[in-house]
Amino acid sequence: MGIPPGLDHIVYAAPDLPAAGEAFARLTGVEPAVGGSHPGWGTRNLLVGIGHGAYLELVGPDPSQIPPAGPRPFRVDDLSGPGAVTWAVRRDGLAAHARRARCAGYDPGRVLSMSRRRPDGTVLSWDLTDPLGAHPSGAVPFLIDWGGSPHPSASGLPEVRLAGMRVQAPDPDAVAGPLESVGAGVRAEPGPAGLVVALDTPNGRVELGPPPTG
Repeated sequence: MGIPPGLDHIVYAAPDLPAAGEAFARLTGVEPAVGGSHPGWGTRNLLVGIGHGAYLELVGPDPSQIPPAGPRPFRVDDLSGPGAVTWAVRRDGLAAHARRARCAGYDPGRVLSMSRRRPDGTVLSWDLTDPLGAHPSGAVPFLIDWGGSPHPSASGLPEVRLAGMRVQAPDPDAVAGPLESVGAGVRAEPGPAGLVVALDTPNGRVELGPPPTG
């Protein structure tokens, strides 16, 4: 396990966000902070700092929003339980990085502009490549650029410490080219689609794995 260069955050998706937050707190001894809603996506999040200028995003359905016309991102609609489904890398000048990836043979998806309001009223804005257009394995990170917004990891989040993460895919060869095209700096290992994440916490070393299948 290692820590990829440019890691921005790890996505831990769940069909029931409050239940996932409570389970995470019991497992680690750290209660996630409330993040906010993603308008139009039908999701909301909880956040935990993981060191290295990165964070863990617990994301799930937002019952206060009208359900979106299409699928929610991060496989939220299809999950039977929580799991580490994908990750993001930070890239300044996102559009240029997306073009380079396309020239290298991998389309990371269209570039979207997003925003959400923190509980303290601060509005965060960012650009990202559409997670719904990313590689379905979740092994290939989507790209994100926070521009002038403060990074979530710098907002006084409760913290655990990322000890390492492993990227997995049922067919690692199928994601080798896309991983290289976005400069991920890692290779996928064979295994269920998703990530294995090792965290050092007040309750000791814990691991979060891919979501359950079936």
